[in-house]
Amino acid sequence: MKVRYPAVVAAVAASTLALAGCAGSTSDAAQSADGPYRVLVTGAISGQGALAANAQTSVLAAKAGADAVNRNGGIGGRQVELTVVDDGGDATKAVSSLREAVASGAKPDLFLNSGPSAVAAATLPILKQNRILSFNIGPTDDSADPAQYPLNFDLSPTAADYAASIAGYVEEKGYQQVGVIHSSSAYGEVFGRAMDSALAAEGVSASGSEEYDVAALDMTAQLQALKNKGTQALVVDAYGAPLGYLLNSLQRLDWNVPLIGNTSVSGTALVAKPAPDGVLGTPATANLVIQVFPSTVYDANDAPVNAMVDSMAALGQIPSTLILADNHDAFGLVAAAAEKVGGTDDPEKLAEALEDRSVLDSASTAFLPRYHYTAESHSPNLDADGYRFVPPSKLLNGQYGNPAA
Repeated sequence: MKVRYPAVVAAVAASTLALAGCAGSTSDAAQSADGPYRVLVTGAISGQGALAANAQTSVLAAKAGADAVNRNGGIGGRQVELTVVDDGGDATKAVSSLREAVASGAKPDLFLNSGPSAVAAATLPILKQNRILSFNIGPTDDSADPAQYPLNFDLSPTAADYAASIAGYVEEKGYQQVGVIHSSSAYGEVFGRAMDSALAAEGVSASGSEEYDVAALDMTAQLQALKNKGTQALVVDAYGAPLGYLLNSLQRLDWNVPLIGNTSVSGTALVAKPAPDGVLGTPATANLVIQVFPSTVYDANDAPVNAMVDSMAALGQIPSTLILADNHDAFGLVAAAAEKVGGTDDPEKLAEALEDRSVLDSASTAFLPRYHYTAESHSPNLDADGYRFVPPSKLLNGQYGNPAA
């Protein structure tokens, strides 16, 4: 979902984690093995609704990731200095904050965002121009292309990867005549096309694909069209308020079709809250399963994920699902790359190391079980076992399925 705010959004809110040493000189030369490893992360902390909650979770994850590597000696022997900037979800504000950081002489060693993809699209050219390593949670059409952005690595899978995972799930369930309903957002349109291709690749019969306007309050017409085509299972892309309108439209049609929600659905708190604040436990979610990562589902035996959750919860309330905790893993990945290279001064060498299978295998990560960056693709290229499909439930510390919730 794209949320825009005026470029004159008021003052930047910045916070810095506990560090060793001072900020040092205002020249790039000060960024040495003795100085802090500077990380700038932006997020829509002052945004509205789900956007703000998701940004706050993203920032908490970054803080937890920075804490973890600092406890283990930092990145390349340098303690992480994390600065958080409120971009309001506005790409213009994110660009302005990044330019200010570069112009100050304290250029970031690493840049992270908290989405949406519009922020990535606006900041990537500046990052490339200034040779700044970056990790991105809002993939664009070319953000994972090393030929275009050699120093950027996407933390979130692509729409095509999500679609392939869903198509594999529906094939395993034996569903045919599968319909797709998606939003008119840039991501929704890409996801809709990706689902068409993914279903065809799995040999699953598609009943049709319908698009709804993100500003619409009723999707009955689109749903009726899919019902009339004999749809036996429905893939749903909806984020925030539109998900509620879509589920209400399904109820009006009295259509009890199996629903498979993508990560936009699982990232919307509506499905994790009982009425009247949400729809959990109502007929609207009786037939719903949602796509998540293993880290989004509670597992008492998953030590790395539980350590991440405990660290995040100690820093503040986790207001949304761990679907938005991508930034935690950036620190472990860069630390492993720095160990391989023997330092942090050369971002190109760090990027090259992140394409090394042995480096990725040694990285301490939790959000995703593993990453598969290559010289041809800076997307995580997550394996099929990196996804789960679960019924919605109450959240506890950003996770579904915790019996204590």
